[in-house]
Amino acid sequence: MVLYEGRPEDCAGRLPKEIRTYDKLDALGIPFFRTDHAAADTMEHCHEIDACLGTPICKNLFLCNRQQTEFYLLTMPGDKPFKTKELSGQLGIARLSFASPAWMEKYLDITPGSVSVMGLMNDIGSAVRLLMDEDLKGEEYFSCHPCINTSSLKLKTADLLNIFLPAVHHTPTFVHLTGEA
Repeated sequence: MVLYEGRPEDCAGRLPKEIRTYDKLDALGIPFFRTDHAAADTMEHCHEIDACLGTPICKNLFLCNRQQTEFYLLTMPGDKPFKTKELSGQLGIARLSFASPAWMEKYLDITPGSVSVMGLMNDIGSAVRLLMDEDLKGEEYFSCHPCINTSSLKLKTADLLNIFLPAVHHTPTFVHLTGEA
């Protein structure tokens, strides 16, 4: 794997949603690094990507309430266990579950395996609430997919929080996750 600065010189063969991600970051003046890779389907492969980026890729989960009327994108450190009960309690929701791929595509234009905070640029009506583990605030860099799981990005966390998220009209709710129920 190779780490590149910015978008690919040639975008032929790349999906429109990936190109839109690069367009949005460029339009906002957010510098980023990128690596291309096979679809990351094992933890071993994710560790290779982390090593190339120099920072771990975040775990991103698309969740909903029981009625499927409220949707959440949770981003957290990749090595931290996720306990539904812990997050449900902090949000005051009786039960959280994983939202269906249909909702994911409707609101974020993302398919399973490619869930990313970058998908919030597609959530025009702000139907999805962003939840971020508070441990991410202190990290210098943030890594995620550009709405497709065959590339990964590295950008400054401050740029994500102070430029990207306000530009796509999403404010993170910081949660305290320990990985314990």
